[in-house]
Amino acid sequence: MSENTPAPESKVEAAKRAGRHLRGSISQTLRSDAVHFGSDDLQLLKFHGTYQQDNRDLRKQRRAAGQDKAYQFMLRTVLPAGILSAEQYLVLDDLADRYANGSLRITTRQGFQFHGLLKGDLKSTIANLNQRLLTTLGACGDVQRNVMACPAPFEDQAHRQVQRTAGKISLALRPRSRAYHEIWLDGEKTQISAQPEEPFYGETYLPRKLKTGIALDFDNCVDIFAYDVGLVAITQDGRVQGYNLLVGGGMGMTHNKPQTMARLADVAGFIQAQDAVEAVRTVAEIFRDHGNRADRKQARLKYLLERWGMERFRREFQVRTSIPLEPPEPMATLPVDDHLGLHPHGDGENWFLGVHIPTGRIVDRPGRAAKTALRTLVKRYGAGVRLTPQQNLLLTHLSRDAALEAEDLLARSGLARLEEVSGVRRYAMACPALPTCGLALGESERLLPKVVDEVEAELRSLGLGQEPVSLRMTGCPNGCARPYNADIAFVARSPKTYHVYVGGRLAGDRMADLYAADVSPGEFLETLRPLLILWAQERQADEGLGDFYQRLRGVATHRRKLTGKEQPSVDESLVEIAL
Repeated sequence: MSENTPAPESKVEAAKRAGRHLRGSISQTLRSDAVHFGSDDLQLLKFHGTYQQDNRDLRKQRRAAGQDKAYQFMLRTVLPAGILSAEQYLVLDDLADRYANGSLRITTRQGFQFHGLLKGDLKSTIANLNQRLLTTLGACGDVQRNVMACPAPFEDQAHRQVQRTAGKISLALRPRSRAYHEIWLDGEKTQISAQPEEPFYGETYLPRKLKTGIALDFDNCVDIFAYDVGLVAITQDGRVQGYNLLVGGGMGMTHNKPQTMARLADVAGFIQAQDAVEAVRTVAEIFRDHGNRADRKQARLKYLLERWGMERFRREFQVRTSIPLEPPEPMATLPVDDHLGLHPHGDGENWFLGVHIPTGRIVDRPGRAAKTALRTLVKRYGAGVRLTPQQNLLLTHLSRDAALEAEDLLARSGLARLEEVSGVRRYAMACPALPTCGLALGESERLLPKVVDEVEAELRSLGLGQEPVSLRMTGCPNGCARPYNADIAFVARSPKTYHVYVGGRLAGDRMADLYAADVSPGEFLETLRPLLILWAQERQADEGLGDFYQRLRGVATHRRKLTGKEQPSVDESLVEIAL
């Protein structure tokens, strides 16, 4: 089929088209006795910020008892640059106890998620959030998702500008449908207007989600190459001169589907700072009009870039806007700062404390009352809260004494001080996976602590305990924890097997290789040990694990060319080098 002959639209596209701008039959089901939604509403609910799930741990026993699934909902907030006030945080904390499972989960994209909500509590939760100027609209679905930016509260022009720009992009591309207010906030249904309800998105919105992030040329804490659209602020003397525009990244793929792939974003060109919002909007417009609406697995922006190539994309961009797309500014490897520990704002008065939150889960457990401690501190000091792309949290606008007191209280509540966090634990991330995510093939959040313990112990025994290592795990290949550009990653293939990836790095600008396929969790450390030992023995000064692996891989490739012998895997090549 030629590109000019449209293929039949997917079932999701049909559901969006028939959904009357995200209304569907959601209101009717909310008023009914049903414990879950059905049919096309499952797709429309995502735009409102919620996914229908069920407790998969209970499926088997409920099926045996002749019962339906234990339906529940995940609800996600939109927080541009991960910024919220003390009052907003306290509302979230309260709602987690009142309606959800008692925990708040920081996402890898600077939002909060509630888990375990019941259908009857959805409306009250969303209404309470909106009363505190928070929203869930556009947190999921085929629209611009939460816009990421460095959350650090440094009092300089560069940080303030990228945070403001994230907010402006989020607002500019937020869905305009009145359905959200009608359904969740008891807004009045308005008369049909001559003006389109969704002047930008239309009836069917985008072909798939669009993820945007903003980095600084001196701090890539957002992992900028992993997104559909990226802006890298080019700075001089602490001020933003403009942005390098990146397009075409994305971490999702499908096992055994070679036409799907994870991909890093490419640099399209340089734009002036005042054009940032319009540039992202223009990219979204191109995606809206030319993305694949027949095959959901080929619908992300990265596949359009693969089909078109960058030159055609640039031409289309210039046709649609008067924004000059200039040659990109040079970028060296972008540094990464997770902003953990104690830091001054830079205003001569305030300090902030970066708190490491294991797997991003804020919850009270025996011996670790993290949720209570954070609530206490936010109440006591009126601290602002900011979420990082590494699933951590910053407590802001504290005096130095208050920040030190906060650090002590958190340590007593089970959240380790920064100096007590190893290099691999500091940069470990996981998606929620089982038991809530319907796409999960295996464990992730619940398995990660054991894996980190094992790898941490091995690295300490090798004298590498404080070396930074980005280790990430996902319960399926969709890549929510950004595994494919990490030093080490584990991606579930089944409940008992994972693919092991090696060779990315903390800067996020290089894809990892498939290092070993179909490995059981009990064999993770055994699989990695030869590489870790070699890294300890033969690494160059300050050479990270991913860089070391890539250097060895280059040696193995060179040997293969010299000898003419094919070697079946990089893993065996490394063993050969070790011998």
